[in-house]
Amino acid sequence: MSQCADNAARGKPLYEMFNAVPPRYDLVNHVLTLGLDKCWRLAAARECLSLRPKRVLDLCCGTGDLAINISQLSDTGIDVQGFDYSQPMLDIAAAKAKAAGKEIPFTRGEAAAMPFADRYFDCVGISFAFRNLIYKNPLAERHIAEVLRVLAPGGRFVIVETSQPEAGLVRKLFHLYLRAYVRNVGYWFSGNKGAYHYLSQSAARFYSPEKARDLLLAAGFSAVSYRPFLFGAVGIHVAVK
Repeated sequence: MSQCADNAARGKPLYEMFNAVPPRYDLVNHVLTLGLDKCWRLAAARECLSLRPKRVLDLCCGTGDLAINISQLSDTGIDVQGFDYSQPMLDIAAAKAKAAGKEIPFTRGEAAAMPFADRYFDCVGISFAFRNLIYKNPLAERHIAEVLRVLAPGGRFVIVETSQPEAGLVRKLFHLYLRAYVRNVGYWFSGNKGAYHYLSQSAARFYSPEKARDLLLAAGFSAVSYRPFLFGAVGIHVAVK
């Protein structure tokens, strides 16, 4: 659920609420997913490393778990960086990386204008924040264009995100879980009602795997694959530049 936003979002609810979430951010994530978010993030980290990249960006890194996982799993010296707009999130990420014995630079900025050179990264990973960059976001095209810009030719965009289960009954149960459990338990643990109302609503209304694939292809990626988890409630998209 790490979040990124553009400067245009400053002062608006989404930008402000995810600057307010950090104190119990990791705990709430683990409680809401029964700890499965760790497994899904590890799977995304392994996917990021599968072609042995030299430079990897954790986009909308939040508290840095994906970047730290990538650094821990790599058997070669690679350049792993984290990027997010929320300074409170980045402060936690830096402390966690230091505790893990990893030197990972974390940069604050906006996803629509990243401070990285063209074609710099071999892989860009994002964990549970892609939804916030593209779903009903007026800057969606700019966000994806920036990912394409900083990716080297042949580079991959690895996305782990909530999705829409194909089976109707499973989809209804997933949406009930989002409304009844995620919204209320997230609020109870964090004290931030707006953040977890947004989370439950956006996850319930997010794109199907097919629509997300079509969006990525239309934006300029050459191929997109998808691997579902938990009956399709979560999945990993891999888009190739």
